[in-house]
Amino acid sequence: MGIPLSYIIRNLWVRKLTTALTALGMALVVYVFAAVLMLSEGLEKTLVQTGSNDNVVVIRRSAETEIQSAVYRDQATLVASLPEIGNDANGDRLVSKEVVVLVVLPKRGTNKPSNVTIRGLSPAGVNMRPQVHIVQGRMFRPGSAEIVAGNKIARGFTGAGLGEHIRLGQQEWTVVGIFDAGNSGFASELWGDADQMMQIFRRESYSSVVFRLADPGNFAAVKRKLESDQRLTVEAEREPRFYARQSELMSNFLKILGTILSAIFSIGAIIGAMITMYASVANRTAEIGTLRAIGFRRWNILSAFMLESLLLSLVGGVIGLTMASFLQFFTVSTMNWQTFAELAFSFTMTHRVIIEGLLFALLMGFAGGVLPALRAARMNIIDALRAV
Repeated sequence: MGIPLSYIIRNLWVRKLTTALTALGMALVVYVFAAVLMLSEGLEKTLVQTGSNDNVVVIRRSAETEIQSAVYRDQATLVASLPEIGNDANGDRLVSKEVVVLVVLPKRGTNKPSNVTIRGLSPAGVNMRPQVHIVQGRMFRPGSAEIVAGNKIARGFTGAGLGEHIRLGQQEWTVVGIFDAGNSGFASELWGDADQMMQIFRRESYSSVVFRLADPGNFAAVKRKLESDQRLTVEAEREPRFYARQSELMSNFLKILGTILSAIFSIGAIIGAMITMYASVANRTAEIGTLRAIGFRRWNILSAFMLESLLLSLVGGVIGLTMASFLQFFTVSTMNWQTFAELAFSFTMTHRVIIEGLLFALLMGFAGGVLPALRAARMNIIDALRAV
């Protein structure tokens, strides 16, 4: 027979102030822990959603990003001639030779300069990104000095708004449209015509070749074919995996930073929980003696106090996660350490964040409650009853 749960809850309710303060301390630690995990999840989600599983990105072998890559014109032509490339409804091949460079733009409000990714692509490249939709203005015309801006760049940078102008090389480019790319990284880019970009930036090579497979199941064979071709020095990757690799460095840093900060802050929360539970044991010495006298064993006392501490931490964890959930209304803009370009993404609450946050709270509750619970379980019945 165990001690009733109602008895444990009643004891927490009787000490409302200390219970609330201890739960709040744990909630704040869980809030910090969850916030960092949500940043990491938001970054990964943004970059993974940038790609389509049917699309393949081809870059120079050993290049980490499109910025670092160089695919020469003859190599790009060979890649574009693959018979495995699919066609659109009009029978046009879904392949895009793209050039990706960084430009420096001033931020709105502060005029602080920051790197922005500008992508030159073909009409097929636009069609292969169905998550991109023009929300203001129109798409750029091939062969013209026109560009379109992702909505996150348009809001954050001077010159990137609809009808504004950006000077690239010796020419002024007009922003003729704003596009929404959902949560993908494309929302942090400027797009224009690839051939015009090659001339303006005096590029002799493309950054990448992107194509849509007619049969996505042929990816492994196409990858082997491209990477074994002696005329090419390229590597191929599915688009989601390619962009996911862009998030690994920063995502790992955020997770490590969050773990370290949460571990430091959790020490205070654990001490607070321990003090609360020790006070509970001291104030209930007579109760513990009575419970032992009527037949409850040491392990019943131990489990009751441990459950009390775990319930306290669980309440704190739920409060902390609830507070952290409101961060989803905010967007963070920072530099992508792989491309050194501005990247905007949102805090993202996932099932994994919720589970890890609750487990972290329970771990704090266990660490803060185990010693007081052991003290309560080891009390001598006679000594405890003398306090009655």
